[in-house]
Amino acid sequence: MDVENVSMNIILHASTAKQHLYEALNYAREAEFNAIESSMKLVHTELLQAHNLQTKLIQEDTKGGLEYIPVLLVHAQDHLMSVMSEKNLIEELIILHRNQNEQSEKINHLMNRMYDN
Repeated sequence: MDVENVSMNIILHASTAKQHLYEALNYAREAEFNAIESSMKLVHTELLQAHNLQTKLIQEDTKGGLEYIPVLLVHAQDHLMSVMSEKNLIEELIILHRNQNEQSEKINHLMNRMYDN
């Protein structure tokens, strides 16, 4: 197994997931909530691919197939775990943006009713 190549692919998938995460957060900031779901599906797909690669490496290691752990693999693992943590935080931020937007709409509706009377 080419550990360096697998490590680079883990980094690639994690980086792509991170890009889509921040895209989803930007949609939330702009109150484009319908667009968030497609970005988050891409995040899930990319993280699943990275996780599958990680699982293959772990399985190979348990069989004694990995002779050494390169620094690149350590970096790949760190990057993947960071993106997974960011995903959890960004999901919470999206919820906050959605709630804030709903509250703003309610306030605007009440203000409009007040001034229309």
